[in-house]
Amino acid sequence: MNVHFRNLGLAVICFTISNLSAWAHHSHNAYEVTQWSDLEGVVKEVHLMNPHSWLYLDVTSENGEITTWALEAASPNSITENGVKPEDVKPGDPVKVRIHLLRDGSNGGLLGFVTPAHGDQARGHGVELEWD
Repeated sequence: MNVHFRNLGLAVICFTISNLSAWAHHSHNAYEVTQWSDLEGVVKEVHLMNPHSWLYLDVTSENGEITTWALEAASPNSITENGVKPEDVKPGDPVKVRIHLLRDGSNGGLLGFVTPAHGDQARGHGVELEWD
């Protein structure tokens, strides 16, 4: 009987630890999640991959300088469940995004919403969809 309880206790501990590490992995501590920032730019790359997808956006400043922003998104399954289709946003497409900026001030953020501005109604032009 004691062996059974010991094994059960070890199983509970292992399960708890594994779930805590999975929860910690999805922390958004690197981002300023209390406020949204808007960006407009041209999609450089789209990487729909697990565990997190990435959208790289070329943003042109007022003085004409182009900087690339790395925007972290949800998994491909989560994005698809939000109504996004892989063909909605492609490299070369102009888009508007709402993000949570990185706390360290570098060119990156947690991608919340994407609004394609490519003019193609069939690919969701003007429709804001959630990417997180």
